[in-house]
Amino acid sequence: MAMAKLEYRNIAIIAHVDHGKTTLVDKMLRQAGAFRENQVVMERVMDSNPLERERGITILAKNTSVRWKGTKINIVDTPGHSDFGGEVERILRMVDGVLLVVDAFDGPMPQTRFVLRKALALDRTPIIVINKIDRAGSDPMRVHDEVLDLLIELEANEAQLNATVVYASAREGVATMDMEVTPVDLSPLFDAIIEHVPAPPHDDAGPFQMLISTIDHSPYLGRLGIGRIERGTIHVGDSVALLPLDGSQKAEQSRVTRLFTYEGLDRIEVPQASAGEIVALAGLEGVEIGLTVTDLEHPERLAGISVEEPTISVDYLVNNSPFAGRDGKFVTSRQIRERLFKELERNVALRVEDTESTDTWTVSGRGELHLTILMETMRREGYEFQVSRPRVITREGPQGERLEPYEELAIDVPEEFLGVVIEKLGPRRAAMLEMKNPGQGMVRLLYKIPARGLFGYRSEFLTDTRGTGIMHHRFLEYGPWAGPLAGRTRGTLVSMEGGVIVAFALANLAERATLFVAPGDAVYEGMLVGENSRPGDMDVNPTREKKLTNMRSKSSDENIQLEPPRELTLEGALEYIEEDELIEVTPKSIRLRKRFLNSNDRKKLSREAKRERASV
Repeated sequence: MAMAKLEYRNIAIIAHVDHGKTTLVDKMLRQAGAFRENQVVMERVMDSNPLERERGITILAKNTSVRWKGTKINIVDTPGHSDFGGEVERILRMVDGVLLVVDAFDGPMPQTRFVLRKALALDRTPIIVINKIDRAGSDPMRVHDEVLDLLIELEANEAQLNATVVYASAREGVATMDMEVTPVDLSPLFDAIIEHVPAPPHDDAGPFQMLISTIDHSPYLGRLGIGRIERGTIHVGDSVALLPLDGSQKAEQSRVTRLFTYEGLDRIEVPQASAGEIVALAGLEGVEIGLTVTDLEHPERLAGISVEEPTISVDYLVNNSPFAGRDGKFVTSRQIRERLFKELERNVALRVEDTESTDTWTVSGRGELHLTILMETMRREGYEFQVSRPRVITREGPQGERLEPYEELAIDVPEEFLGVVIEKLGPRRAAMLEMKNPGQGMVRLLYKIPARGLFGYRSEFLTDTRGTGIMHHRFLEYGPWAGPLAGRTRGTLVSMEGGVIVAFALANLAERATLFVAPGDAVYEGMLVGENSRPGDMDVNPTREKKLTNMRSKSSDENIQLEPPRELTLEGALEYIEEDELIEVTPKSIRLRKRFLNSNDRKKLSREAKRERASV
């Protein structure tokens, strides 16, 4: 019964990518005694997925808790990247307050604005954490003013405008309410949470009611429904009703077989839990995000949030290249199909559909990052497959017109590169919404752009701004079809032979192209080995060796100096390829190739396409 008397505070941490929220949770766990004295714990414990640790981003929302002065603080670490924005919105329904973590140098960024708007609309109490006060060039007072300006702009109410502000260094594990006072530890932050975040509902005796805010999956228990208990008490073995989002559908009856709460980083099995606690329920058949779980006698529905619809799709194909099966453990259509459908158990915003072909599947998601995270995960698990160019998912409007997804694109760019960025976005049908120059040497641009217009732009943007620009985008709305967009302006170098790449052959090609390969790499006919400096594809032979005569020897090849090849990442490759190309993804390699490897087949298809266009 002691559990029912425990005080709770439920908070979500929201922040822009790389503003330090995961590091902050790390230090909160350590200082609140969530780890034993002698326990060896890796840094950034919340980013447990290897991809999260490498990229320094949070992909999956995670639950944890700390205990401070007799109060249990449930903390949900939420994704900061725009492709995972929908997950953030659902998390906010589980909590009563938010820690808004803002970098003391960068200030509030576009993604912060998006998530904060959701939190304010749901009347969540914000605590502003101005982080990285120890960073060189940080200006906490300026950032404090910028956050207040943002709150006013987002029409925060009076209580939200008077939000508590904490100045912190997550890396050092210190916080203070006053910049004049030297911070010692994170006690001021813990005290602010307990004092200013409202306690969750306390109705332990009423009929049970809970909204499923997120889903996890256990190999032993199946799907787990996670959410905050809004009312009443739940026991293991209780029968409950699952109410669908649509009121016209019939409620399902299920039985709770296991019940979990969160202590530190662990999921702890408990016999019962009461209103205000965040729990995971096992045994609910057909549990989905947005469903309400209630007492059988009182089936009262809570307002649910449906999972946002995907905007981009790609085709997954069985690898049929000449190198198929060399690297991967799982290469057959049955293995790939099983793995894709297994992903649906946890990745609720993903869609997987069979196609007319038995070795091709259409996979749809919220953006390129959402899709490439799955590709990278499968690749590391030993899968081998091919991926097509991404396509936007269109809809039909009320008058039967064609609609496509539009993104809000926010760009921070140094003043000297402003012209080239504006020039490049024009042909991509981007409409400028605003331009601000805060006087820090960086100009902030806000655009509305068709999602198609962003394909291939990130690498171009980084080249144009010499790596100094920052761009972020999020789904905005469906709007009228923008018409044809200009594609890639340069052609590719396509290998016309198979074999091993020779330095001599590359030396001739390097003068007029950017290479994707290096001497010694294996190559097959139809594989892309570089980017042409001009429009149009060019067939080349990268395996051609120098003809030997009695005047020249092969040893002079050792003097050939080549620039390192362009490193291919999955995101970069997905943005780069055209309709007639594929990405070959294996555990060891990422290769680009033509759909039709034989040059005669490609020429024949090109002639047929020209004839069709001429007849139209």
